Amino acid sequence: MSKRIVVPSLVGAVVVGAIAAGGIAMAADPAPTEPTLENSSARYVARSSSDGGGAGSLTFTTDVRDDSGVRGLKVLAWPASSKLDPTEAELRSVESATCRGTSDGTSRCTYTLKVTEKEAAGLDQGTWYVSARATAKDGGTAFVPRAATFDVRR
Repeated sequence: MSKRIVVPSLVGAVVVGAIAAGGIAMAADPAPTEPTLENSSARYVARSSSDGGGAGSLTFTTDVRDDSGVRGLKVLAWPASSKLDPTEAELRSVESATCRGTSDGTSRCTYTLKVTEKEAAGLDQGTWYVSARATAKDGGTAFVPRAATFDVRR
């Protein structure tokens, strides 16, 4: 057999083998999944000193799941009337929820914000949204621009 035929054949076999091995490696080691948010809810409770309460509160709760585990959750509440529409990048520097593991790879995350009577008087009435950004232990992220909706009424 001629060297001109053998050398290109060997090179071709090595290239095909490398492609096949890479495909097998990719199939054996799947890409990390992104976190998911489920069972999200938000509740706003306004209290006044005449109710005997004083401070009101906003509470947002969600279940975050990722195969690698949950590193954290960032939360931002905003009035629909503001037309704010926050981005994922903007949620990197907002307040964090408290997350507690409930099962392997799942955490219940709760964000609570106390609202004074004076602060409550200055809030826009109507529909508000909660945006959330979850981060997994493997670095994956999920951004939900409208994870929950609640109403502010006086």
